[in-house]
Amino acid sequence: MADEAGCPGAKPILSVQAKMERLASRLKKSEPVRILAIGSSSTQGIGASSPAFSYPVQLQADLARIWKGTVLIENAGKGGETVPETVGRLEAALLKADKPDLVIWQVGTNDAVKGGDEGQFSDLLRQGIDAAQAAGVEVLLVDQQYFPAIKDLGRYERFVRLVGTAGAAEQVPVFSRYRLMKAWGERSPDVLGSMLSSDGFHMGDRGYDCMAQLIADSLHSMVAPTDAPQQSAVTAAVRP
Repeated sequence: MADEAGCPGAKPILSVQAKMERLASRLKKSEPVRILAIGSSSTQGIGASSPAFSYPVQLQADLARIWKGTVLIENAGKGGETVPETVGRLEAALLKADKPDLVIWQVGTNDAVKGGDEGQFSDLLRQGIDAAQAAGVEVLLVDQQYFPAIKDLGRYERFVRLVGTAGAAEQVPVFSRYRLMKAWGERSPDVLGSMLSSDGFHMGDRGYDCMAQLIADSLHSMVAPTDAPQQSAVTAAVRP
């Protein structure tokens, strides 16, 4: 669990859990880990005060501290993108000689907001996961953000559930950012507001920092031995 000061009332939330055997093997052999962070504006870092405060940059630092090795995260976020565009970019990245060991795919917010087709969304999400698995690359899905101005909550939450359903069907873990952020809002509008940027939609520096901490904790739990004690890996690594 991330420290209370950094992430009030928060804990690593995996709506679908799975072990990452390939990633664990690389770490056991002290090999460098390459991660592709792909998605839309939340990956790009829109809302942060500078690119240095995007979640992929902060996650790279957190994981390097936890794993005491080389972790390289490529930020392939592109603001406004929906799943058809992201799948194309993901499939192209998987064909490169220097393909990643892990893909962190933040997905679904724009599809839900812009009125995308639910069936197509689900099909393309599974297509991207299948492409990664065929290339021997592990996947962590990050579902949609919660924000106060969701217009059609029922429809939006159907898209959230589609991410969880795809993860369960494909046996890939899902970090539920939606559940996390909704819990902040239920705790206090001020808590959620402190995690958002001035637009009330994107995360700000503090939100991205918390997101990075919790994803790092979640990833560490998925590569650790099953009998290892569960604690905050980020806190244990002494964040500066």
